[in-house]
Amino acid sequence: MVEETRTCSEIINEILMSLSSLPGVYRMYNDRNEIIYIGKAKNLKKRVSSYFQKNNKDLKTHSLVKNVTNIETIITHTEGEALLLENNLIKEHKPRYNILYRDDKSYPYIYLTTEHDFPMLTIHRGARKGKGTYFGPYPSAGAVREALNYLQKLFTIRQCSDSFYKNRSRACLQYQIKRCSAPCVGLVSKEDYAREVQEAVMFLEGQSSDLISALVTQMETAARTLDYELAALLRDRIAKLRTIQEKQYISGDEGDYDVIAAATEAEVGCVQLFKIRNGQNLGNKAYYPKKIARQNTSDLIHAFIAQYYLASGSGRLTDFPTTILIAGKIDDIDLFEKIFSEQNTKNIAIKYNVRGSRLKWLSMAKQNAQLAVTSRIATHASLFSRFEKLQEVFKLDEIPSRLECFDISHSMGEATVASCVVFNHEGPNKSDYRRYNIKNITPGDDYAAMEQALMRRYRRKQDDDIKLPDILFIDGGKGQLSRAKRVVEELQLTHILLVGVAKGPSRKPGRENLIVAGGLSDEDTEFILPSDSPALHLIQQIRDEAHRFAISGHRNQRKKARSRSALEDIEGLGPKRRQSLLTQFGGLREVAKAGIDDLSRVSGISKQLAKKIYDRFHSDS
Repeated sequence: MVEETRTCSEIINEILMSLSSLPGVYRMYNDRNEIIYIGKAKNLKKRVSSYFQKNNKDLKTHSLVKNVTNIETIITHTEGEALLLENNLIKEHKPRYNILYRDDKSYPYIYLTTEHDFPMLTIHRGARKGKGTYFGPYPSAGAVREALNYLQKLFTIRQCSDSFYKNRSRACLQYQIKRCSAPCVGLVSKEDYAREVQEAVMFLEGQSSDLISALVTQMETAARTLDYELAALLRDRIAKLRTIQEKQYISGDEGDYDVIAAATEAEVGCVQLFKIRNGQNLGNKAYYPKKIARQNTSDLIHAFIAQYYLASGSGRLTDFPTTILIAGKIDDIDLFEKIFSEQNTKNIAIKYNVRGSRLKWLSMAKQNAQLAVTSRIATHASLFSRFEKLQEVFKLDEIPSRLECFDISHSMGEATVASCVVFNHEGPNKSDYRRYNIKNITPGDDYAAMEQALMRRYRRKQDDDIKLPDILFIDGGKGQLSRAKRVVEELQLTHILLVGVAKGPSRKPGRENLIVAGGLSDEDTEFILPSDSPALHLIQQIRDEAHRFAISGHRNQRKKARSRSALEDIEGLGPKRRQSLLTQFGGLREVAKAGIDDLSRVSGISKQLAKKIYDRFHSDS
């Protein structure tokens, strides 16, 4: 009975009195028995008691303490063990008052198979069980795709799937544009292919300078033996390598770093991570933590380091840098260094007070973090949340950054126009919009029109280095989607998610049937989102924009075709003769009524040409 009459403050005071001075982890609960905060401490009694001091003016701490009704602790042997346990518990329970980052289950790699006579290069996530070599990890899937794109320009190594490779009877488009040596149909020897694979490995391992030297030697040898075709090929490859080097090397420091900086503004936070390996910038990734109210940049970096580097199991980072550069001092640097060094059996240093080239890396990361925060604030919050919901709906590894949508418009097959509209996190990107006038198809064949438009857009992208979409929406059903799948497979753009947007059973807005394209052996998946789904609203917005853009293009083409003079299609009747006819007869209507003899009386119009003009207006066709 006495237990029931105790106040919450009395219960907390009793818990504080009984706390141990050993290291460990503490969990704070609210009145619904939910964990609202998890922390670690070198001395549990001192750390937990500090939250309840009367002179504590920190607003976040004050808000937290108001809601605490119970505290539980776990004693550990060392502070290092406490740090690891804290990180695992935060990821499991996601407490309200802790800074939370999305937990990537694994990091992307470039995977080079070794079980094939002609190895394949591809992107890989998850457990690395396959036979072969893994390069990375990279900060994002986009960085991997960019690296694969570089490799495709430099080395003609296949990047197609095994199922596509095994079923070829002729060389695909990649061979035609010199992005593959077509081992599928025997157009390259094993020796030549193996040499290119070795050169690609050197490039991926950061040995670009050594590779260039080797290629220069090969080029000179080819020139001396009068093999000018090979020499020209090697010359072009060396030029491309030098260009890529210029893009990727910012300084002469060839160290291995992870560079971390953060920025906050208006309760929006961003952590930027750059990966530098052998002085080569492998790319960056922005992380947007949740629940950052009243947190400073040091708090964001501290939480990020714990959650990013202290992963367990298959998600653990295997390619640990020797140095982690951070933009500002944080707590527990010595502790982090000790744990990271023990886990990786090598010395790992965390540095924040640096100079020279390393300061340039940090400045770049800080600038990117601030720009990302500013851009996120400027972007409509509702739009970005729709992209996040789109990620959830389609179970993507990352928030999509670029969406494209195609639609076809015509009137009974006349003046067929395809439209492509592009959306990013800032909304419609109208400078990337495109229209395609469809020709040489059966009038009204929407499937052929869709295939032609997609081929024209993405075949060009192979050469022009234009950014590809994360999701490609097709306004139409399974027929249009099947043609899109054919194009994507032919161009080997299988990393693009294909989604058909078809009218639902009632053909009413809000009941659209979404068809997610499966792979070669997988079936398509169909579902309907709730009418109030933010993801559906974004899909409807881009679909409607594609529809509007297609219709306006079609109407312009139709107007142009219908305002075109019938005389313009007559062979041998140039502008001057057309003008003479119209002047002599007073207009097109009178020309149409005239006979052959009347027409031939006009200067420059022969009997033969007059008959063509007459037939143009009077033939059955």
